[in-house]
Amino acid sequence: MKLKQILKAFFAFVMALTILGCKKDKNNDFKLDSQVQLMSYSINGIAATIDQKTGAISVNVPFGTDISNLMPKLEMPDGATSSMNFNKPINFTGVVDFRVVNGNLFKDYSTTVKITPPLKSVSVGSLKASINHDNRTATLILPDGTDLSGIKPVIESEADVVVSPLSGTAQNFNQPVTYTFTKGNFTTSYQVTFISNSVSEYAFLGTASSRSAITNPDEKAASDWFFSTYPTADYISFGALETGKRLSNYKVIWWHFDSAQDLPTQATSTASLTALKAYRNGGGSLLLTSFAGKYVEALGIVPAGKGPNNVFGDFLPNGFIENGSDWGISFKGKESHPLFQGLETYETGKANLLQKGTFRLNHTAWWFLPEWGGYMNGAGWRQQTGGINLASEAWDDNLDGRVGIAEWPQTNGSGNVVVITFGAYDWYSEPQNGAPTSNRFITNIRRLTKNAIDYLKK
Repeated sequence: MKLKQILKAFFAFVMALTILGCKKDKNNDFKLDSQVQLMSYSINGIAATIDQKTGAISVNVPFGTDISNLMPKLEMPDGATSSMNFNKPINFTGVVDFRVVNGNLFKDYSTTVKITPPLKSVSVGSLKASINHDNRTATLILPDGTDLSGIKPVIESEADVVVSPLSGTAQNFNQPVTYTFTKGNFTTSYQVTFISNSVSEYAFLGTASSRSAITNPDEKAASDWFFSTYPTADYISFGALETGKRLSNYKVIWWHFDSAQDLPTQATSTASLTALKAYRNGGGSLLLTSFAGKYVEALGIVPAGKGPNNVFGDFLPNGFIENGSDWGISFKGKESHPLFQGLETYETGKANLLQKGTFRLNHTAWWFLPEWGGYMNGAGWRQQTGGINLASEAWDDNLDGRVGIAEWPQTNGSGNVVVITFGAYDWYSEPQNGAPTSNRFITNIRRLTKNAIDYLKK
């Protein structure tokens, strides 16, 4: 019995060896030494850059190339094939993936075709603009006081590209100039901005790209008065702050923001906040009116959470007419302050700003003291915000109910800040529901604003 078992085991072993030998014979064509890396890749005779580790292929083609209809040429190793048919045009408006297969091995590739931007440089003399090809913009900061109205920039473009306006022709760069680049049926545009750091002491800050682009009626009325009163003043856009506008020449910057209760993203960008904080730390002063009063918190003028706590107002078609009474302010105890000199008052320390019967949106961004924010009264507000409250509503003789005008005087070299945030501080009377477009107390608004600007300049 033992001999039979030994023979059985022996024959089983021999059969196993035979089977293994057969399996090896059946797979003797399994190839692991085949080449799958591309040897070359080009489009319209332009050699691609190939990253053999990642499989990324990139090709830069000239402006004017139709990348939706291209036929690449590629060289593959002997015996290799591709998952894509390269004998017909391919659309490269997006990333194109394909696989190279050789024997039992393969490698994946991704092709990206980029169009070379048509604009090579923008220069004035030896100064060259900073170009952002993604946003198609170019920005150049020129020396202080440069007249922007007739500059002849040199626009350098890629070969065979037509530029309009022509390079070297005079343009008015008081606002951005659009240059169009054309080659065949392909056209694109770049917005070119020149910034001159002015020698003026006054500036009006806004979200519009230029003074002429202001659309909000209240902001426009305020700016029209400002530039007629300070004719050498400059307009500064938040966009200019983000591209390096220097502010050190200005003694006073006024931002009157009436378009929305929330601050615009431009104003709270890192670049804008950094520029204005540096301006104030260098001794520059700010006048912030209407909803711009909220900016005191973003700029760190008041501690976090201590900005205006009662912000409200209507926007067209909403709003109302107040027929019962004029709207005014109380600055009792502050009559000698420079802000209130020359105002038309109806009793000592009280002046109207908005005439009854006018349509009003009541844009307000003040501090409501008694119940909200833990301030309790004017003294509590001063202690918690570091500011000086100067005016409240007309009924508030002790200035303990509201803070609608306030200042943060110069300390440690930093500039002064004044805010005016009453709903009665209204530069434009909307002709709604038959309401008059004139406000007999607009002279008080103008006088209050001029007092503030002249006070801040000192």
